[in-house]
Amino acid sequence: MSAEKKNGTPRTRAGGSGARPAGGGGGGAAATMARPVTPGRIALYVLLLVGGVLVAPAGALLQAAWFPGGLLLSLAGLTGLLYGGGRATETVSGVLVPGAAWLVTVFLLLGTTRPEGDFLFGAGLGSYLFLLGGILVAVICATAAQRRALGAPPGRAA
Repeated sequence: MSAEKKNGTPRTRAGGSGARPAGGGGGGAAATMARPVTPGRIALYVLLLVGGVLVAPAGALLQAAWFPGGLLLSLAGLTGLLYGGGRATETVSGVLVPGAAWLVTVFLLLGTTRPEGDFLFGAGLGSYLFLLGGILVAVICATAAQRRALGAPPGRAA
């Protein structure tokens, strides 16, 4: 039997644990996750960043106004932004950019008080559910985008 594969990479007796190319192999995760940087893609990421910054105060005001329907509506808006960003860019970054912008904006709004003593978030159950629900939505959308980028089939992993 030959000691080399067809591409010339040496092979050991253990069955293919020999040296591999520096890119991690042919056509793996790195090949599907890399996308060319174009001005249109940069503009899309900037648009997603601005969307994440705008969805945070809108959701904060909405969840407090019409509890519990406003909470569900604000989380649905965040879900739409994150899922849409992942689908539009076909990368995990399309979820992470608006998710990080949302998170930073929410925590800035949470800690900022006005001179009158007012603040945007109340100390109620709705505010905590909005924070935790938004983080949960971001994690779910990022995981789904990563599975799509890697080409994993939908459903349970075996």
